[in-house]
Amino acid sequence: MAVITTSGLARTFETKRGPVEAVRGIDLTVERGEILGFLGPNGAGKTTTLRMLTTLLPPTGGTATVAGRDLARDPAGVRRKIGYVAQSSGVDPAVPVREELVTQGRLYRLSRPEALARAEELAGELDLTELLDRPCATLSGGQRRRLDIALGLTHRPEILFLDEPTTGLDPGSRAELWELIRRLRSEHGMTVFLTTHYLDEADALSDRLVIVDRGEVVAEGTSAALKAEYGGSPDATLQDTFIAVTGRRAAPRDTAPLAV
Repeated sequence: MAVITTSGLARTFETKRGPVEAVRGIDLTVERGEILGFLGPNGAGKTTTLRMLTTLLPPTGGTATVAGRDLARDPAGVRRKIGYVAQSSGVDPAVPVREELVTQGRLYRLSRPEALARAEELAGELDLTELLDRPCATLSGGQRRRLDIALGLTHRPEILFLDEPTTGLDPGSRAELWELIRRLRSEHGMTVFLTTHYLDEADALSDRLVIVDRGEVVAEGTSAALKAEYGGSPDATLQDTFIAVTGRRAAPRDTAPLAV
């Protein structure tokens, strides 16, 4: 059963030099319980697409349904059904982990006792229990990302959007986060919409990949199917496949120019 469907989803920005079509018409379906890897070169339109699907940016064309809610007519309903973890953490460095989690629960209209209980529950699930009384500034990169994900899970969303969740993490922290993402799907049946510049990450985690370029979907399928079709062999690397599809190499965010 599909939990995300889009038809001709588009976004045009008006600039002094004229209109810029960042997304030219995305047709997309994401199934319940699927981990979808959403890939593309810088400037391909994936960040703009993600911002539209999470209600941060209104589309200028097309339609979309997210978790049974119409994106244009019921953005508040969409927000109640999704969790969103941005590229950069928004936690207050001076605030203890427990307080951040409780505040998030209160924002979702939980009573204080309910918010405290949910904070303890999330801390147990995401290995944060021993960190609850520590200021966020003292957390490592991997711990901070687990807290970001915990904040995104406070209201038990159906869909979790992860925007480059492991950028800047060391290999050990990346591996821990990969395992967490797999557990969210296997234990909670959660749908995960993942953007990443790390193709090994997309290859390891995703049930299916969608590659966008110049504002349009240019390829989609399982990693093995895309490798066979575009890389020439199921044993081809995803990097070689990505280059064959787009003509460009995927680049980590910290070495790449700002993209829309």
